[in-house]
Amino acid sequence: MTARPYDAVLCDIDGVLRHWPTVSDIESSHGLPAGTLAAAAFAPARLHPAITGEITDEQWRSAVAADLAEMCGSLDRAHAAVADWSNLVPRVDHEVVSLLAQARTVATVALVSNATTRLEWDLARQGLDDLADTVVNTSRIGAMKPDPHVYVMAAAQAGAPVHRCLFIDDTAANVTAAREVGMTALHYRQIEDLRSALAPLLNTAPGAQHT
Repeated sequence: MTARPYDAVLCDIDGVLRHWPTVSDIESSHGLPAGTLAAAAFAPARLHPAITGEITDEQWRSAVAADLAEMCGSLDRAHAAVADWSNLVPRVDHEVVSLLAQARTVATVALVSNATTRLEWDLARQGLDDLADTVVNTSRIGAMKPDPHVYVMAAAQAGAPVHRCLFIDDTAANVTAAREVGMTALHYRQIEDLRSALAPLLNTAPGAQHT
């Protein structure tokens, strides 16, 4: 039997496993210029405390509403816009789900995400909470990618040495950081990238067809 090349697969969530819709319709319906919601929500001063656990998801969204109050005309209107944005549901890439499920038959699978305290609820509502063996939510560990601490913690949670991990992310800086701590890493752009990266591992699965 062929030896498996990795003991753990560590996969990013947003931009790989799931994809969020645009917010242009919400901005338009609330009289906001295009790009306003993203600019307010993802400004580093707002986002970083939320994805490192300094504040909760609820506190983050309330702060975003407060930032938008003047532009919306009132705090109530801003909260309504943020509520509509918060109710968006991402599209799940079921090909990625299938590949990760296959990988899990021969290796530990971990989801690793720069996320707020809402991540676990978000995964559960779309039936993704059992996809992986473990979930590394940066808001629970006090650090965010590309901080090396995230990769070391993720490997530890997966029960694998860093050099035995395959890390997958759609952000180049996060991929570079993974390589710097000793992981094999894939800069994800399309499903074929993931299929190719996992092929050597899936070929070690019981019943795999070897060519």
